[in-house]
Amino acid sequence: MILQMTPVLLALGANLGDRKETISAAVADLSNTPRINDIKLSPLRETIAYGLEGPDPSAPKYLNAVLQATTSLGPHELLNVVQSIENKYGRTREVRWGDRTLDIDIILYGGKAIKDERIEVPHPRAHARDFVLSPWLELDPQAVLMGHGRVAELLAKIGDTTWPYNEREQAEGDS
Repeated sequence: MILQMTPVLLALGANLGDRKETISAAVADLSNTPRINDIKLSPLRETIAYGLEGPDPSAPKYLNAVLQATTSLGPHELLNVVQSIENKYGRTREVRWGDRTLDIDIILYGGKAIKDERIEVPHPRAHARDFVLSPWLELDPQAVLMGHGRVAELLAKIGDTTWPYNEREQAEGDS
């Protein structure tokens, strides 16, 4: 039996704990998951946290990245995998858009539009999130978000408030 490989795009973010280590560990977990292959990770970007009220500069900053891969997992199987990884790193879901140790969203699943009680792809808010678009554009300058257009144009339209993650500055700020 030949398994069909589907290209996927995942967005990863964390603003609690050792953000970089958590994202690195989650990427390793995805790399070690059977039927997920060809992983490419964007550079890390940092952003101010957003809550239901909008930007919250007093909250811990987010570290974000996007990951391209191929998978023979179905969309719900992939969702189960990413939620399991989120749970492994202490993800809780008490507050919508609250602080989190790890968030993994499925942005694209092939060229399919899927919407049910568990999953919606393309991700319904990806076109308006610079913390998804900016690292995605760094990973793939020709990227297109299904149903919305070229990522470069979408990012230009909303503006980019993210900045490159600088480990040295981060370490100096932590000491």
